[in-house]
Amino acid sequence: MYLRNVVCLLTLILAVVAHSNSFAQQPAQTGLPDIRTLMHEVQEHQKQLDKIRENYTFTSYQVVQDVDANGQVKKTESSEYNDFFVNGHLIERKVKSNDKALTPHDDEKETERVTKVVQKAEKTPRDQPIEGPTITVSRLLEIMDVRNERRELYRSDPTIVFDFVGRKDAKTHGLAEDASKKLQGTIWIDEADRQVAHIEVSFDDNFRFIGGLVATVQKGSNFRFDQAKVNSEIWLPTGAEGIMQARVLMFKSLRQHFRERDYDYQRFKVDTQQQKDAKVAPGKKQ
Repeated sequence: MYLRNVVCLLTLILAVVAHSNSFAQQPAQTGLPDIRTLMHEVQEHQKQLDKIRENYTFTSYQVVQDVDANGQVKKTESSEYNDFFVNGHLIERKVKSNDKALTPHDDEKETERVTKVVQKAEKTPRDQPIEGPTITVSRLLEIMDVRNERRELYRSDPTIVFDFVGRKDAKTHGLAEDASKKLQGTIWIDEADRQVAHIEVSFDDNFRFIGGLVATVQKGSNFRFDQAKVNSEIWLPTGAEGIMQARVLMFKSLRQHFRERDYDYQRFKVDTQQQKDAKVAPGKKQ
């Protein structure tokens, strides 16, 4: 489904930008940190966070609504997943469709699919996606302009905020780089924990997407992403929301509103011989 591919692309680009989420320790009274330098320095710190993420499993509830030109909902579909990380890669196992448990047949097929994804994740380096386009932090910095650094309160906590926008004159190659030129957005970073608390991003121009279907993602399509601290240990996603407007095959318009809620984070123990049979250990729930 092309929409899911676009969302994955957005998430990938946002994740790369979000890897700027660790600021070097310095007195609060000093000036704002140099964002570009920190976006390079954060890569080693992110590896440590990835290791902690391996200890968690959570539930992801996702809803996609088809919307007409007047904003009226025409169709709603929901999916519930059990999510976990393998070698730094997010793995999603579908357990419900439209609030109903999968049939035995569909559950068996899903188990087979997840087993293959886990095997691929185990062999894929942490800094490479297991599917879809990719872009490095260094390359992203050449495409994006970072500007307007400032301090603001977000959820009553002090944050460091900065805007980013794709450079229209940047020479790009590949889907991820091409899409980066069309994006603009803002990131809120918790100043105490040096973690991304909130991201907002939107397409400031139409973007032609080819992936199974030829489609144009229209200007104004937008995406929001939230994180929070889990078990007083690590910041993890808590939800996302977006509106996607597109034209498919030059004649069909598509408007979709999607939202995601991530919750019930728990620590779990992994049998290294059979990662797919990981068992949840009792712990706090977020």
